[in-house]
Amino acid sequence: MFLDSTTFKQVIGATPLVSIDLVVRDSDNNILLGKRANKPAQGYWFVPGGRIRKSEAISCALQRLLLQELELDLGEIGSRFFGVYEHFYEDCMFGAQPDTHYVVLAFEISLQGHPKSLPCEQHSEYRWFSEGELLADPVVHTHTKWYLEMNARADVPLSGALRSE
Repeated sequence: MFLDSTTFKQVIGATPLVSIDLVVRDSDNNILLGKRANKPAQGYWFVPGGRIRKSEAISCALQRLLLQELELDLGEIGSRFFGVYEHFYEDCMFGAQPDTHYVVLAFEISLQGHPKSLPCEQHSEYRWFSEGELLADPVVHTHTKWYLEMNARADVPLSGALRSE
């Protein structure tokens, strides 16, 4: 279900949004990031993903986002749950107010090769990063770095990682 802008802005101001982020790896273990074209996190490198819509099952949202963001079919590639995270932003897609709170379900996707084409609605460009490049680059958003930092720690169970700042 899509909401008109006025209603959606009220929702952002009153509730957390539930979303899916995609940690996409190629056969060389590089991770796909897109440079965000929209707020929040505009101008930062970030993993692909998007919001879950009302009355949309998580599995359906994952399939839709893979198709929209990467033109990939979940049935052909599969996924692995990567954990639950919270992202807090001081702005939103409409500007400085209201602030945005996401509850994020992260999934890891492993590919043999690279997608043939990548739509650029949410991202101005895409790039593959090694884990070292991703963690060292100041333009890679902190929330994206968490996916590697949290899951690399032995004391955090992969399916139960909860990161919030």
